[in-house]
Amino acid sequence: MASLSVKPGQRFTLPDWQNNAHRISADAEHQRSTSHQIRQEARALRNDTGNQAKWDECDTRTRLKDRITSVDRWREVLARCLTDIDLEIDALTKVKEAAEDALQAKNLCLDVAIECLTFRESRRDIDVVRDPVEEELHREVKVIEKAKKELQQRVDEAFTQLCLLKEARQQLNCDHRHKVEALDLDRQCLSFNVTSGNISFKVNPTRIPDGTTALREWELNSQCNKDRADAEMKASIDLRGAIMLTIAQTNNELDAQRIATEFALRKRIRDMEGALSELRWQEKNTLEEIAEMEEEIRCGGFGWKGP
Repeated sequence: MASLSVKPGQRFTLPDWQNNAHRISADAEHQRSTSHQIRQEARALRNDTGNQAKWDECDTRTRLKDRITSVDRWREVLARCLTDIDLEIDALTKVKEAAEDALQAKNLCLDVAIECLTFRESRRDIDVVRDPVEEELHREVKVIEKAKKELQQRVDEAFTQLCLLKEARQQLNCDHRHKVEALDLDRQCLSFNVTSGNISFKVNPTRIPDGTTALREWELNSQCNKDRADAEMKASIDLRGAIMLTIAQTNNELDAQRIATEFALRKRIRDMEGALSELRWQEKNTLEEIAEMEEEIRCGGFGWKGP
């Protein structure tokens, strides 16, 4: 005879079973609702971050373009300033060489004047006089020495100004080179996009390295370099004008003194020629008188008789 087997364990009532099914269904509904909300929030966040990233990228590219424009503008300004300062260095060098040539020419003039004074020391007796020629020659020596001193001072000033110009040019050249390097880097950054190769995430990419220059300080540095170069070029232009004026003035003063010396020398030569002619005439007359007297003596014109 078969017996009834009963599964051991707890048996639930129908309401329990219904409640359990309802709880499972409700939990599934809740999880699906939560999942849907999370997906919607994630989609919204993705859209927001995507839009923000695009706007940030657009803003960054705009700022980068503005930065490139600013750097390129300064590069052009510095390049023009470099060209101008190179031309000014060449111009001042030529004027300095002209002053050196003028100074060298004064050495020859001084040698000639001193040689004239030395040569005139060979005069003898009464002819060793302090005449206007000697005074003009001494005055000419003083004029030449004064001109040499002024020209030497201008040459020294030109040398100092050339050093200042080259120092300013070195700063300009260094700044210009840095601008070119920065411009290349910014243009390379502008060419990057999300599909560019050889790019990766960098740790703390927004950090500011030590020693970084602020934008205002960066602009002031370039402006200061340009202003200094402009000031040195202006000083060089003024100095070139002063040097050319000094060369002209010293040449005019020396020419005027040379004319005065030559005039005194010609006048002295005429006086000497006149004196020499007079002496020769007196000598001729005296010799003639001596000859006549000797003739008279020989002819007994004086009535003299011997012992």
